[in-house]
Amino acid sequence: MNFISKTPLLTSAIALALSPLSFAIDGTASLPDITVTAEFRESSLQQTAVSATVITEEVIAQQHAQHLEQLLGLAPNINFSSGASRGRFVQIRGIGERSQFVEPLSASVGILIDGIDFTGIGAAATTLDLQQVEILRGPQGTLYGANALAGLINLKSNAPTEDLHGGVSATLGDYDTKTVNAYLSGPLNSSLAYRIAAETHSSDGFIENDFLGRDDTSNIDESTLRAKLAWQANEHLNVDFTALYVDVDNGYDDFSLVNTRHTLSDNPGQDRQESLAFSTQATWSKPEAFDLVALVSHANSELEYGYDEDWTFDGICAGQACDGWAYVSEDNYLRDNVNSTLDLRFVSKAEVNSIGWVAGIYYRDQDVDLVREYNDRANFISEFKTKNTALYGQVDFPLTDTLSLVTGLRFEQRDADYKDNNMAAFSPSENLWGGKISLEHLDSDGRLIYGLISRGYKAGGFNADPELASSETNFDTEIMWNYEIGLKDQFLDNTLQVQVALFYQDRDDIQVKQSRIIPREGDQCPCDFIDFTNNAAKGSNYGLEASVNYLMSERVSLLASFGILETEFKNYLSYEHAEANKEDGIAYSMDGRDQPHAPGYQFALGLNVVLTESWDAKVSLEGKDDFYFSNSHNEQSDAYELINASLNYQNQQWNFEIWGRNLSDEDVKVRGFNFPNDPRTFYAPATFTQLGEPRMIGVSGGYQF
Repeated sequence: MNFISKTPLLTSAIALALSPLSFAIDGTASLPDITVTAEFRESSLQQTAVSATVITEEVIAQQHAQHLEQLLGLAPNINFSSGASRGRFVQIRGIGERSQFVEPLSASVGILIDGIDFTGIGAAATTLDLQQVEILRGPQGTLYGANALAGLINLKSNAPTEDLHGGVSATLGDYDTKTVNAYLSGPLNSSLAYRIAAETHSSDGFIENDFLGRDDTSNIDESTLRAKLAWQANEHLNVDFTALYVDVDNGYDDFSLVNTRHTLSDNPGQDRQESLAFSTQATWSKPEAFDLVALVSHANSELEYGYDEDWTFDGICAGQACDGWAYVSEDNYLRDNVNSTLDLRFVSKAEVNSIGWVAGIYYRDQDVDLVREYNDRANFISEFKTKNTALYGQVDFPLTDTLSLVTGLRFEQRDADYKDNNMAAFSPSENLWGGKISLEHLDSDGRLIYGLISRGYKAGGFNADPELASSETNFDTEIMWNYEIGLKDQFLDNTLQVQVALFYQDRDDIQVKQSRIIPREGDQCPCDFIDFTNNAAKGSNYGLEASVNYLMSERVSLLASFGILETEFKNYLSYEHAEANKEDGIAYSMDGRDQPHAPGYQFALGLNVVLTESWDAKVSLEGKDDFYFSNSHNEQSDAYELINASLNYQNQQWNFEIWGRNLSDEDVKVRGFNFPNDPRTFYAPATFTQLGEPRMIGVSGGYQF
């Protein structure tokens, strides 16, 4: 695969940015140090032995991102699936969920917001007042266990300040987009500081419903409120409090029978989430010995996700040959998700050439209650409770002045309890373990070379649909071994920072999401759809990740990243895939086929030019290879490249910006299916895709003090 030849815009941009005509550094400027907070100790990104991307507050502002999904294209080998108003499900190195309906969910990618666990309910990942977004690739078996097989995304908001600061900003854009936010931060007294931030974001969305004559059936209506307190109780004890409220009241009407942004639904759906969450972190420090860190979090989320399943209106076939074929159907899912965690750990104060260690205990309690409202059928009701208890530790052994051996281990017990009103009941209990061992060479010039072996896990589970055979009820735990080597270095007086990682991931008992189509009457559609999970024997995911941060002069800077990813199934026969291709009863071998939502390449390139003391211009390019939408069919997305740009004026207090995303107005497919749903073709199987954001132009302005 030659991904450069498939992306001529990228080739030209890289050639220009890295040409000898680039501006020269005068020797006084250097790149700032970026800190990673998601690991046990805060550390420099350039000295953290893991493939990671940190998206800073400045970059978030440059993207005009309102949600995490609008930032993921900046990180190599990260993808997401929509099928909703936002990209709620993330894949790292091709691993991660793509949807959730009736079945309980065990996630592959963890999402934390200020220490609060929002795994699997990522609609709350708005960007209000964020300091940075940290993306850790590869299993985080020691750190976070069962919900981080593929990796972890950590969103960290700004902390309270010792001096009074505040600001307000507003944005207007296409599709009646409006955003207003404000923050205020400062001291309450000599030992207590606060920060409060609020935002409201709304848009009509980019769908036109021709049947209803409306342009807001996929509207965005999101409000976020965050409050933080930092209390220095005494010279040894610091306590941080966070409260977060997110109210998402979005529409969902994104699929069209002809794959455009014009729909015919008579009952458009909704995608709602109301979350109230809290966290408290207390750090007690024993000088020259250790820190005792206690983190407690609680999140209560009410979610509603529904859609017009037929995507049409009653009477679409009136007077046509298909008269009498069309069905009318709505599907709606209401979930209450209550999640509490406790993480208690001792962290040594490791000095240079001394042994560093971490020892901790973790507890997570989650209750998810579901009510499915499906046409005139009786409601489906289920209760799903999980409890995770873990002991973990990590030891850093200095072998020489520059060489360290790092070992980590986590033992986790997971107990689940499920029951529903179809009389299904499951109570599995499982003991799991993961960890890592790495060899890290860090020299006096800041060059890091590391080799890493880590083991991640994803708990087994069950399928509760009564239409499934008994042999399809349970699926096994997935295990993954990750082998990685990496280099992080800086050049040209720290004006050029480089990260490169090569990885190979060996997966056993891959949990594979499948769907089955069942005609409602006889052997003809309209049909019902059953989602379930089974296991592929093996698979592999391997590739490369690289990033460059280059300060070419005090006026010109460059950010670039790219990833190459190869994935495949091994020894997997899919009967569901065969059914989708009308090969009933004949198993379809997926041996060697790419895994879904795993593009072969991704890249991002951003150039920032300071024009005058007050004006600067930014241009960026993002691209992604095509990828399969599912295990159950062969439909794929299209490769694409997006151009973004902005022009900004800023002084000490005021800023004004005009910006554009996807300036070439590319059609980006963010979800895809292959099944029968159009009565006008007598329900012949067809491909249906959801389109992402089209061209967006906007203006923003703000005031800070």
